[in-house]
Amino acid sequence: MDRNRRILLVDDNPSIHEDFRKILLGSQIRNEALDAAEAIIFGSDSAANDTSHDFVLESAFQGQEALERVTQSIANANPYAMAFIDVRMPPGWDGIETIHHLWKVDPALQVVICTAYSDYSWEKMTAKIGVSDNVVILKKPFDNIEVLQLTHALTKKWTVTRQAQFKVDELEHMVAARTQALSKACEDLRHSEERFSQAFATSPIPQAIQTVRARRFVDVNAAFLTMTGYTRDEIIGRTPLDLRLCLDYESRFGTSGGEIQPIHEAPAQMSTRTGELRNVMLSIEVFDLANEKHILLMAQDITERQQLENQLRQSQKMEAVGQLAAGIAHDFNNLLTIIQGHASIHLDASSLPLSVNTSLHQINGAAERAADLTRKLLAFSRRGMLRPKVLDLNEDIATVGQMLRRLLGEKVDLRLDFMQAPALVHADPTSLEQVLMNLTLNARDAMPDGGTITVSTTRVQFDASNLPSNPDAKPGTYIRIQVADTGTGMDEQTRLRIFEPFFTTKGLNKGTGMGLATVYGIVKQHEGWIDVVSEKGRGTVFDTYIPVTDLSKVSEETPLFTPAADDGNHTIFVVEDDAAVRALVVEVLQTYNYNVIEAENGDRAIALWPTLRNQVDLLLTDMVMPGSANGLDVARHCLEDKPELKVIYTSGYSSELFASNVKLREGVNYLPKPYLSSRLSAIIRNALDPESKQAESA
Repeated sequence: MDRNRRILLVDDNPSIHEDFRKILLGSQIRNEALDAAEAIIFGSDSAANDTSHDFVLESAFQGQEALERVTQSIANANPYAMAFIDVRMPPGWDGIETIHHLWKVDPALQVVICTAYSDYSWEKMTAKIGVSDNVVILKKPFDNIEVLQLTHALTKKWTVTRQAQFKVDELEHMVAARTQALSKACEDLRHSEERFSQAFATSPIPQAIQTVRARRFVDVNAAFLTMTGYTRDEIIGRTPLDLRLCLDYESRFGTSGGEIQPIHEAPAQMSTRTGELRNVMLSIEVFDLANEKHILLMAQDITERQQLENQLRQSQKMEAVGQLAAGIAHDFNNLLTIIQGHASIHLDASSLPLSVNTSLHQINGAAERAADLTRKLLAFSRRGMLRPKVLDLNEDIATVGQMLRRLLGEKVDLRLDFMQAPALVHADPTSLEQVLMNLTLNARDAMPDGGTITVSTTRVQFDASNLPSNPDAKPGTYIRIQVADTGTGMDEQTRLRIFEPFFTTKGLNKGTGMGLATVYGIVKQHEGWIDVVSEKGRGTVFDTYIPVTDLSKVSEETPLFTPAADDGNHTIFVVEDDAAVRALVVEVLQTYNYNVIEAENGDRAIALWPTLRNQVDLLLTDMVMPGSANGLDVARHCLEDKPELKVIYTSGYSSELFASNVKLREGVNYLPKPYLSSRLSAIIRNALDPESKQAESA
């Protein structure tokens, strides 16, 4: 490697730069004293071979400029060997700070600190740049020979250090290559028994080795010990019969001529030390070991997998039943709409015989009970119809609390602690009642010896500065429903899984694992979230957050005035795929003197619209219909052409299931099935003549 003679001078005084050029570049005559010193330091031939002072000197007048030059030299693979750096260089970095920055870029740079002052003590310098053998202090004024000696010595040191590093790197590479070769050779020399032993011991599948003659265990791996619950000393030398492992594979899978036959993934059961039966996939192979026949037994534990498969099948079954229930309920709602509609038409007549009137009331009452049944079916299938309204949670929880005290039993003390102001939210009361019941009953189950459950409400507000870490949390104002118990609590691993479907800590047949999953879904559906804090032995706290509503309890209900006949100037466009329901709607509307145009599905309605747009005042459309266009598509198409058009949607499903930017409000622009003829007439009159509604309400 050629000697590096590149030198950087960092000083704010131009005359200093000129002096260094004269010293380092101004003479080609060698100094005998310097040659002798270099011969002593670097060898007798060094000075003789070095016949010139061809240093390369570059200048920088501030620390920042020096950093740029050093950075560029490293990028160009042409680094400086050393740098002379003045201590004082106003107004920028001083020398010590400059060295600190330069060594970050080039730690091998040899540095001579030039100073005429005691700006820094040695302790301060080392505190700033650390203790290093790459730094020398040169006091001003300095001797030319001293400068030359330092320059020769430090540039030579840089070169020798680099050469030594190259040698070290080369040696390390050689050692690594040799080590790799030796490791490969050792790997190749391993016996097949050693490889088998390693695979056997570390296999995640429980494995054991038995003698063919006595069926005694000679070795087992860690997975086998984990599954059975025995220690190695308890198993080695004993038979499955001794340990009652239920491994009677000879009678189950047979033998041929007294010899064990291979078995591949046969379903079996194995008993553990505690007597628990584990479902396994059993495989058996016969092999030679130490000149004797042995059995390699593999028993893959599939108990958890089968449980997951059972849960999946149960989930799929519930989903299938739910879809069936939803379909039945939807069709049944159409039938009930027809029954209730026709019954209500005749009940509105005042001249009916008493017996007929009584029968119609019985029919209407039975239809109401049937409608309640369909609502339960839809709730089971998670297609239930949410009926949100403005609630004061304090009042609702107090009402539910009376029933909860009977359910919780005498050993549980239920305490209610409400905020003073009304806790108003826009929510489905039945759903929130289910949330409260699930949380309190879970709390009761966590207190087998009794305890205290406290239900409280608090108004809280969150913004970006205090938003909880829950990913479902959003800024806003919420009512926090807190359910706290003094029960057994839970560990962190359990807490993280409690909202998973089918996860339960209760015993067999004591819980479905769906209670808290349902709670989570209901709260999410109400645009809230739920947090849990628990500690083993310290109880559990569930914090449920429901958004506060700006609506008032009075403004929530839409008053429907008494149905009245129309003046005959309004035309209703009815889009309904069920012919009987459509016929009923047409009959009811014509009874109230409306002009009616009908279409049997969404595609037909869109096709007819261009010829009807100037006649139609209101569109009454079912949400779910066969064909390529549903009710939302029909309404969107018509409203784009006629923005002032009034629209009322109807369906046997919940309005929450229809993802759109249309705000559906029951009694305003949404009419759930089944419905009475009077309610149909009322919601249409509300939409067409809202001023009359307000006048009648007043």
